[in-house]
Amino acid sequence: MYSDLPFLVSIAFIALGLWGLAWSANRFVDASGALATNLGVPPFIIGMVVIGFGTSAPELAVSAISAASGHSEIALGNAWGSNIYNIAIILGVAAIINPIIVRPLSAIYSAAMLIAISIVSGALAWLGGGLSRLDALILLLLFAALLPVSCWLEKQSGSESNGECKTVSVSYPWLVALASLVLLVGSSHILVWGAVDLARHFNVSELLIGLTIVAAGTSLPELASAIAAARKGQHDFVVGNIVGSNFFNALAVVGLSGAIRPFDITSIGVFTRDFPAMIILSLSIALFAYKRGALRSQSTIGKLKGVLWVASFLVYLAILICQECV
Repeated sequence: MYSDLPFLVSIAFIALGLWGLAWSANRFVDASGALATNLGVPPFIIGMVVIGFGTSAPELAVSAISAASGHSEIALGNAWGSNIYNIAIILGVAAIINPIIVRPLSAIYSAAMLIAISIVSGALAWLGGGLSRLDALILLLLFAALLPVSCWLEKQSGSESNGECKTVSVSYPWLVALASLVLLVGSSHILVWGAVDLARHFNVSELLIGLTIVAAGTSLPELASAIAAARKGQHDFVVGNIVGSNFFNALAVVGLSGAIRPFDITSIGVFTRDFPAMIILSLSIALFAYKRGALRSQSTIGKLKGVLWVASFLVYLAILICQECV
């Protein structure tokens, strides 16, 4: 589908694709947030379902286009790489900007759910050496089943939300959402085109490009919304955004990619490096939020823990580049 492009054109395509994704995803989130606010949806649920899933629209679009065009390693690298980036960089940066106040029990529920779905996703991929359409269907059905459960668990975890959740007023939100979706798909085509050719220029795997440039680029909406929420002290919004996004990536994004085109996984590093990193970082949410004897009150994820998250990503990135480029 994609022809060889000159190096600078590949870079331009990636930059243009990322800009289009960021701009259209922002409009999509505004429209979705306006609709949810009008319906009286609680702040954490807006963060998890509307913003968390809405800001994952770039990952969904890019992975779907990648799978459809036969570039499955970009699709998987994008989804799993985004999950690693979301916790280590986005939560890390948010905590450094403004220490995050969380409810330990809610964080433990969220971490347990993310670990469980990551294990299911990884096990299916490991046992089959890739993802079949049956595996993809299991992931999509699990996503549909766990969505209401995750919302119910959050409700059971207690207490009031931290901070007021503010959304942008949007005229004709349904129309804005539809137009943004069209731009998302178009931008995804451009981004994947540039990413595939960049991998060819440097003679590296598409998995490496998916785990780094594409994953970080498609996570820009999460980063922007998390920084904005952190500055305003909207703590539930920050955590809900990342939990919802990772939940969506692990099940819906990977599942849809496999449903469009089943794929094999050729890099063992996916299971020995990327999968463990995703599990450990999900567990760190619970560990960093844990407060002995006060699970239903509040605890703080401070600047030091934010630095640890960011540092862990830099270590992971160094290992990734060394292994993939040797």
